[in-house]
Amino acid sequence: MALSGQILGFLRNRLVSTNFTVHTPGASDAFFVAFQIPDFFFYVIAAGALGVAFIPIISERLHLGDRKGLWELTSSLLNSLAIIMAVVSVILFIFAAPLIHLLAPDLSPAHFNDAVNIMRLISFNPLFFTLSGVVTSIQQAMGRFFFFAIAPLTYNLSIIASIYLFKDNIGIVGLGVGALIGAVLQMLVAWLGMWGLGFKWHPKILWKNQHFRSVLRALPPRSIDQGVDQLNSIVETNRAQALGIGPVSYYNYALTLQNVPIMLIGTSIATAAFPKLTERLANHRPDLFRKDFLAILRVVIWLAVPTVIAMYFCRGYLARLITGDASPKVSTILGFLTASILFRIIYTMISRWFYAQKDTKTPLYISIFAITLNIILAFSLATKDGYNIAGLAMAQSITAAAEVTVLTTIMFLRDRKMLDAALFGSLVKIVAVSGFSIMAAFIMSHLLPLTLADRGIITLGLKLAAIGSVTFAVHILISGFFGMDEARPIFKWLRRIVLHPIKVDY
Repeated sequence: MALSGQILGFLRNRLVSTNFTVHTPGASDAFFVAFQIPDFFFYVIAAGALGVAFIPIISERLHLGDRKGLWELTSSLLNSLAIIMAVVSVILFIFAAPLIHLLAPDLSPAHFNDAVNIMRLISFNPLFFTLSGVVTSIQQAMGRFFFFAIAPLTYNLSIIASIYLFKDNIGIVGLGVGALIGAVLQMLVAWLGMWGLGFKWHPKILWKNQHFRSVLRALPPRSIDQGVDQLNSIVETNRAQALGIGPVSYYNYALTLQNVPIMLIGTSIATAAFPKLTERLANHRPDLFRKDFLAILRVVIWLAVPTVIAMYFCRGYLARLITGDASPKVSTILGFLTASILFRIIYTMISRWFYAQKDTKTPLYISIFAITLNIILAFSLATKDGYNIAGLAMAQSITAAAEVTVLTTIMFLRDRKMLDAALFGSLVKIVAVSGFSIMAAFIMSHLLPLTLADRGIITLGLKLAAIGSVTFAVHILISGFFGMDEARPIFKWLRRIVLHPIKVDY
């Protein structure tokens, strides 16, 4: 499901590019600008905070068998966040024009009006996303991931449909209509996942409930952490828009490509593992928590390295696949972003170490440091006389490396038993294996070069598949040769398929 979501997001942006960016870059700039501020408020108030602040409390209630207390807590959180987000949505609707002017003052009048209209259409999306987020957090803690994974698909499908329905009449504003309908559908699908869980909604907020208060105490640090990240996104959009017509779109397309491996490897694995990790601590088994965490971290890094290598050598193919004629600019940006992909993937797991222990403050402080560094670098590097739009990507990669380095150091200082031989042995072997993976990707990209004639999805897709497959095959084979634990399940699976006896009925 996670892969399907990324494919749809990829397809959505390709269609936006081929239908709008190629002909009118300013129109797609308006589209991307319009989402920044609504996304900011959603992430600040609800998004990631729900998972890391809410799931540990849910796990405790489930461990104690307290379903009644769990539903009271859920109702209180739903009701309080719904009120807050409804007020925010009304403010966004009323003040859309001045907010867009503050974010992107250099948009042309026509594109400014498009951005304002789109923002007003999606102004209530943060409310719908919040309601979805609360119930999917419940489902994650209970090990039910289907509706959590499938709900976002309806959102992207709705936007894709709106491109075909509205591009020839109301144009780019039609995508705002699609986003609004998609958010409502996503919320409805998410609520379907509560079927059979016995959830009972109560129309009140239990302010004196100690578990509700625990969630509220944990929310601010993580909310500010998410808000700082989104503030950084707003600054990047402002800097990109100041560089002329088109950079906002080009940078967003590169970010879409960057986010695919982060979501598929980092976020998906971390999200699936988080309830189990919190359960280990809830059962007072820090030894099993440490063992599970390190095993998952090694797998995440082992998967991330060949992915980053393949993306770097395939950046031109990927850029053309998503944007068409805008590919050279997107390819350059993506090249500088590839380093950040590795560190962002690692961050998804490292941060869960802190969140599982209900420490949301440390990641917050480190995020403030990292985003401050990123903003300083963005203003220094992303200038017309400097590195232009590529400067934003350079700033992000430097920042991602610094953030993970500092956070990992703190983790090891707090629990020195995390510094085990298996982790360092795996890291050394991964570095050695990566050399062979780099050679494989380099050779394949020269055997199958990107030419001007390579335009279609099939042609580009086949070349991407060939380069990526060989890179991963070499990575897995050499990992097996070095006896890496991370590769053993794959070889075991292959042996089972190849050597499995076939029954013949006579």
